[in-house]
Amino acid sequence: MIVTFDTNVLLSSTLWAGSVAQKLLFKLIRADVRICVSEGIIAEYQKILRRDFGYSDDEVSYITGKVLSFVVLVHPLKKVCIVKDDPDDDKIIECAIESLSGYILTYDKHLLSIKEFQGIKIIRPEDAMKFFK
Repeated sequence: MIVTFDTNVLLSSTLWAGSVAQKLLFKLIRADVRICVSEGIIAEYQKILRRDFGYSDDEVSYITGKVLSFVVLVHPLKKVCIVKDDPDDDKIIECAIESLSGYILTYDKHLLSIKEFQGIKIIRPEDAMKFFK
């Protein structure tokens, strides 16, 4: 199985101990599921770590290094214009397409409202937990 993590799930799974997203992350790693992100997702993750959580550049580099140890970094070649209300979310779909993900895991309402794109299911971590009892 291959999944794409939206930035908000990546944040929740790495910053909040005991969160549903973190529990799911651990289950996915144990199940040898490929967790994919793109450079755009990582850049947004780093920006939020600095802006919203006050991490220094050194701390952001350290945290990013840890994240890159368990995700697969993909380089989307195809651009899409799917999320009309928030075009910045298109990078998540582009990552999922490039990585051949079966799922996008997100808390984003714009993405969740799409539900599925080209066979890629868009679900919350809470729904994904049902696959990993």
